[in-house]
Amino acid sequence: MSGTLYLCATPIGNLKDITARVLETLEQADLIAAEDTRNSIHLLTHFGIKTPMTSYHEYNKTEKAYQLISRLKEGKDIALITDAGTPAISDPGEVLVRMCQEEGITVTSLPGPAACITALTLSGLSTRRFCFEGFLPSDKKEKKEVLAEMASETRTMILYEAPHHLKRTLQELYDILGDRKLTICRELTKKFETVLPTTLADALAMYKNEDPRGEYVLVIAGKEREQVRLEEQQKWNSVSIGEHVALYEEKGLSRKDAMKRVAADRGMGKREIYEYLLKNCD
Repeated sequence: MSGTLYLCATPIGNLKDITARVLETLEQADLIAAEDTRNSIHLLTHFGIKTPMTSYHEYNKTEKAYQLISRLKEGKDIALITDAGTPAISDPGEVLVRMCQEEGITVTSLPGPAACITALTLSGLSTRRFCFEGFLPSDKKEKKEVLAEMASETRTMILYEAPHHLKRTLQELYDILGDRKLTICRELTKKFETVLPTTLADALAMYKNEDPRGEYVLVIAGKEREQVRLEEQQKWNSVSIGEHVALYEEKGLSRKDAMKRVAADRGMGKREIYEYLLKNCD
């Protein structure tokens, strides 16, 4: 019988945030797979946990996954931990989870701290709908594509960023998204926790005279739905109403249905479209 892979959330700063269930699992597991054993040893030592550790990180995530799966198939229980927060969130753990599922190995998650959710709840921005982008891609082309998608995103967006890239990222966000409400979070749950509601423009101005320090979580307001609708309507300004109706008719829509679509596209009433066609079209 195969063992179980336990995804154990660890503190993102304050050690008191670890759960009793995670501590019990770390003690009872046959092996702990840690993103950085040098970092995790401090956590385990603090709580007196002596379970053997092995490294599992971005640079060995596939090769090492096969080794861990082999141990799991032998009936061993493995606890997966990241440097801070929940495994598989912006973390190579997602690879191991997927491979375990493909092999029919039981995976369970022991919930706890996650920097993205902690920052979102502190941001003062909408929490009803949100998306997590993690770290922006390092590849320039891919990053450009992601930023372009973010520009029209209406949900609140959450990003992670390292201090040495923060200024560049803020500039890229401003250039593509325009000025947006932004909450900058750093040192979450620690003594010098900082939560700064601001805007992209003001943040850029601030960091001209200040060097970023610590790991950052950026929570960015999504685009207003009304602005999205307005921009969609403005796209049709260069096309006459008659041409607009004809476009839909060419796609096989009836005149009535084409008029409905045009009215929706332009934010107009169907009666207005009908009257325009009466006056301007044969």
